[in-house]
Amino acid sequence: MNFVYKIVLTFTISVFFLASCSSKQNDNGTKPPAAVNSAPFDSKALMAYNPKNADKRIDSFMQELHRTRGFNGNVLVAKHGKIIYENAIGWADYLHRDSLKINSQFELASVTKTMTSTAILMLLERGKLSLDDNVKKFFPDFPYDGITIRLLLTHRSGMMNYVYFTDDLYRSQHLNQKKGLTNAEEMALIAQYKPHPFNKPNVRFLYNNSNFMVLGSIIEKVTGMPYAQFMKQNIFTPSGMAHTEVYSKAVYEKIPVDVVGHDRGQWKYSVAQNFLDGPVGDKGIYSTVGDLWLFDRALRAGRLLKQATMDSAYVARNPMLHGHFSYGYGWRIFEAPGKQVIYHTGWWHGFRHIYLRDIKDDITIVLLSNLSNGSLLKLDGLFELAGMPIVRKSAYKGNGDTSDD
Repeated sequence: MNFVYKIVLTFTISVFFLASCSSKQNDNGTKPPAAVNSAPFDSKALMAYNPKNADKRIDSFMQELHRTRGFNGNVLVAKHGKIIYENAIGWADYLHRDSLKINSQFELASVTKTMTSTAILMLLERGKLSLDDNVKKFFPDFPYDGITIRLLLTHRSGMMNYVYFTDDLYRSQHLNQKKGLTNAEEMALIAQYKPHPFNKPNVRFLYNNSNFMVLGSIIEKVTGMPYAQFMKQNIFTPSGMAHTEVYSKAVYEKIPVDVVGHDRGQWKYSVAQNFLDGPVGDKGIYSTVGDLWLFDRALRAGRLLKQATMDSAYVARNPMLHGHFSYGYGWRIFEAPGKQVIYHTGWWHGFRHIYLRDIKDDITIVLLSNLSNGSLLKLDGLFELAGMPIVRKSAYKGNGDTSDD
């Protein structure tokens, strides 16, 4: 009997040991953990909206913006956890006269950066990286010294803009512009050609897409999975974002969405995706106004990050512009006495957006446009109606660089 007991005990210990080893071997930071906050998260209830109850003042403003300023896109306004206005206005594809629908997917352009930064901070919480890790830890042939994840998150790396560097390279060498580059291929081009940086690391804020393309590459390197897969498993699905995907021209011959970007404020300039729609992290996420509302709710509910981690992303990491504007970890920041709006803009291949989250007063505004014009600079009335501060750099006096993405 004692002999049998020893065999059973030995077997039990062995199974436990093997299970522990297997768990450690598979734990590479790619599996989504249990939600930071395990409270119920009802995405269906959050999306509840009856157009009959739409805020009539906001509807009047948006219709006037469409009529006089050419706004074409989708809009959502929410206050205190409830949608008060939602609408699809105009064409998804002017050439084919396809109308926008409320669940139409837009290329988020630089609004993607808010989710890339969230993914990086997730990996930080899981112990898979440090904000002070050098890029060379992940890419030994990276040609620049002294660039850390923290500097990438805050646009202080001093890197050149890979978009212009790669575009010039493709044009001068007559390369195939229809096939999209992967992040790994873009990183290899940078390693090979060593384009000259704009300035030394941590000298000043210099917004450009290279920072978040490199962060997207680091996510792939650390997790061992495509950026698209990691984002879906760890951000989109836990947030209930059923209409959000990462689409890269390196994977898709034709991006499978119906919304076409129109550039220069004119319908005749419809934009076809090319090789620059391959790299992701700086852009490449396609989503809806509703899913961005759910992303806001998931962040507030603590489903993605701990509160202290999220708060660290909302700290101004660059000098204030006009006394109100700065940039944190993947988020633009507006601050005024008693007010803080966390937001991001986007501008890419005929798409132009603004995504705003009033942290203190719990107001969310999402405007996604596929006709790139100046209509999103005429939102003062909407901010007033929603109860949000005017988030527009030229509305404030002061000196400084006002360049946007």
